Amino acid sequence: MANPTYKGKLMKIKANDLEAEAHLALPASGKGPGVLVLHPWWGLNEDIKNVADRLAAAGFVALAPDLYDGRIATTIEQAEAYSGLMDSDAAETIIKEATQRLLAHEACQGPKIGVIGFSLGAMYAVGAAYAQPEQITAVVLFYGAGMLEQTDSQASYLGHFAANDPYEDADYIAQMEQSLKENGRPTTFHSYPNTGHWFFEPSRPDAYDAEAANLAWQRTVRFLQETLS
Repeated sequence: MANPTYKGKLMKIKANDLEAEAHLALPASGKGPGVLVLHPWWGLNEDIKNVADRLAAAGFVALAPDLYDGRIATTIEQAEAYSGLMDSDAAETIIKEATQRLLAHEACQGPKIGVIGFSLGAMYAVGAAYAQPEQITAVVLFYGAGMLEQTDSQASYLGHFAANDPYEDADYIAQMEQSLKENGRPTTFHSYPNTGHWFFEPSRPDAYDAEAANLAWQRTVRFLQETLS
């Protein structure tokens, strides 16, 4: 998953009295479609920064905001504690401002962006597409879902889910997929055999599955190219 040829940079996002860092990665071509990357409950760690860098290498302008105020968890116990400290309203405000900053960036092409959410970040990705339907046209979910009443957006959806996942209910995922389709949203959800939660993240050696991660990445890039072109 590593991409040693490209490194992004940190920038500041300010919204009202809130301030957050974000990892910005620009394509070598200088311009490209925008993609917001929302981290899991570990925080804005190297896995997520690397996702933004890989998106830039694929031709996108990627921005990954920090919703944890600099905290990074390395254990499940820490992650549970940090996610419990989150202010949902503040996180949503930061995401909204990050969307505006991304769209306003000189390198970002087009009036709409995509958003990728990992686990906890997937919930916020679904919410962002619901709250900003005119600006978010593509949503990619990695082993995470959103509220069913937030499915009435204008986006297309791609989901990557683990076949053996104690954190996500398979029936709920199927219900969300059906609800999206009933609302006229182009939706494709994939289930990856013999995988568990966090199968895309190399920093979780207990869960990382290179084959599934590579396939999910190929599908993600193709989906974003098709929906953001």
